[in-house]
Amino acid sequence: MISAGDFKKGITISWNNGLWQIVDFQHVKPGKGAAFVRTKLKNIITGAIREETFNPTEKFPLARIETKDMQYIYNDGDLYYFMDPDTFEQIPLSKDQVADAITYIKENDFAQMKFYEGQPFQVTAPNFVELEVTETEPGFKGDTATGATKPATTETGAKILVPLFVEIGDKIKIDTRTGEYLSRV
Repeated sequence: MISAGDFKKGITISWNNGLWQIVDFQHVKPGKGAAFVRTKLKNIITGAIREETFNPTEKFPLARIETKDMQYIYNDGDLYYFMDPDTFEQIPLSKDQVADAITYIKENDFAQMKFYEGQPFQVTAPNFVELEVTETEPGFKGDTATGATKPATTETGAKILVPLFVEIGDKIKIDTRTGEYLSRV
């Protein structure tokens, strides 16, 4: 149990029939009246964000979130299968559970999976990935000085903006947190 007066960024609590991560908090002690804690909470299952105020003495159960590196094996229509490299157990996840991360993960790549009470709820791609460009328009000679970009599609289906000199078949490095092109490999 943790009291609202001990909140810190990143702590996950069980509250209001959900799992909520503290995104921001502020202890407020007005001149008149009792002190309170103003918080910004994010539901880690649905992604919803709420602002709430709590009495500093209110207590909440801490949610234990387990993170594990899992290997993406294959896609079978609606399900995406991940394998635990230690136990070789395969876990099928729906499109909603893998969300944006799957556009940056190739077969046999590793990703982080988060579990609550043994149930997976979120997949996160590595921060940086190297993918091959499979589709883009050709650049024109002399267009490189302007810093202009063009759309490109990678081998996993991710669509990003790349500089004009990037061509089909080039391997590029992408920051998966922002979806931005970093460099050619």
